[in-house]
Amino acid sequence: MPHPLFTPEVRLLLGERNDAGLREFCESLHPATVAEALDDEFTPEQVWEAISHTDIRGQASIFEYLPPARQVEMIEKARPQVGQLLGKMSHDDRVDLVRRLPPNVHEALLRLVDEADRRDIATLGQYGADTVGAMMTTDYAWLPGTLTAAEAIDQLRQQAPDRETIYYVYVLDEASRKPDGTLAPRRLLGVVSLRDLILAPRHALIRDLMESEVETLRYDEDREAVTKLFARYDFIAVPVVDDRFGLLGIVTHDDVLDVVQAEATEDLQRQAGVGPIEGNYLDAAFGVVWLSRVKWLAVLFGMQMFTINVMAHYEGQLEGGAGRPGGGGGLAFLIVFIPLCLSVGGNAGSQASTLVTRALALEQIRTRDWLQVCRRELLMAAALAATLGILSVARTYWLTPAEVLAKVPPGGFWSLVWVVTFAVMGICLTGAIIGAMLPLGIKAVGWDPALMSGPFIATLSDVLGIVIYFSIITVFF
Repeated sequence: MPHPLFTPEVRLLLGERNDAGLREFCESLHPATVAEALDDEFTPEQVWEAISHTDIRGQASIFEYLPPARQVEMIEKARPQVGQLLGKMSHDDRVDLVRRLPPNVHEALLRLVDEADRRDIATLGQYGADTVGAMMTTDYAWLPGTLTAAEAIDQLRQQAPDRETIYYVYVLDEASRKPDGTLAPRRLLGVVSLRDLILAPRHALIRDLMESEVETLRYDEDREAVTKLFARYDFIAVPVVDDRFGLLGIVTHDDVLDVVQAEATEDLQRQAGVGPIEGNYLDAAFGVVWLSRVKWLAVLFGMQMFTINVMAHYEGQLEGGAGRPGGGGGLAFLIVFIPLCLSVGGNAGSQASTLVTRALALEQIRTRDWLQVCRRELLMAAALAATLGILSVARTYWLTPAEVLAKVPPGGFWSLVWVVTFAVMGICLTGAIIGAMLPLGIKAVGWDPALMSGPFIATLSDVLGIVIYFSIITVFF
């Protein structure tokens, strides 16, 4: 969405070729605000022209806040400075950008990047897209443990301009070589905060100031592990290590926020029976969205067909009665209560599924707690069913339409009341238990419990609800 205040001003500055005004615009505002003002309504050439009035570091900062699709579009219209700009970007952000580029643009772009940055992009690009390694940056501050606090601060002054964060300084050992002769990542010995360095005596050694018990992440862990660690300890950054405890990079808090948003979006899409779909809604390919939605709709449609078989099985009973005394004249009037009863199962199941799925995600429960969850949900479902049963009695007794009552066989009114009441209670109980147990079962086999989406549970509840409803009918009619 273009910025309503600054976009017209930028258009005027570009039209007047006001270099001083464009420089002030790029340097006086936050890069996110500049990027928002330049989005959508300007061509890639105009965006390049606008941001070229600040230095290369400022250009990189603005570029990082542009939407991914606009970044790719601008790289395809690249200018000579794009190689330098890529060198000033956050290391993890530029790898994400390179991954999105078409192969021919990718190769042309890497030829513009210097050798060190090219190696860094190749190293970070080798990690799986959903792993911790893909999130990390190699832009971290580090020091040997033999320095004094005063010497460390002097070195940090030199490192700071090229580091993403210096609030945590990692203490590393001497470099060593692998059996093949290449340098191995320096082993992580500890971490010291910038605060501790500033407050420490000038001649205190780093190895005496550092915290040697460091929380770390492995490069091949799933990215969800990052969010759990940050939520538990409120870190600004966490080191990423290999099997030898060699420091590969760090994950910073801003990247964790992106992961939290992406994971929440993915879970919501799965619970709705969609996707997951990567990227913005409007930018996603039509065919991709169609496939993500239709495959689940087809599965749910196939499951819903079982309701036809059940209703067909009981069709004769509805048309002619159950053959019991007083049951003649047909029971077709009972059809009008089917939507009322079935909706209860889907709603109760979706509630239970949402609560259990979220509790699993937050590690408040585990699959081994299934019996405790089942016991709790059974009691809760019974309480809910009893409450809805009372409402069903009231609803059927006082609010049943006269045209429906006219079709009730003589002496069958209370049978109608009890059919609706017990059906609502049974379907509520069944839906809640299904909604609670299915996510636990899916988690136990190693799948994502969010796959137990609301539509899936609602459909399964509908099928079982029809069976319960007509089974109760056979008892009372």
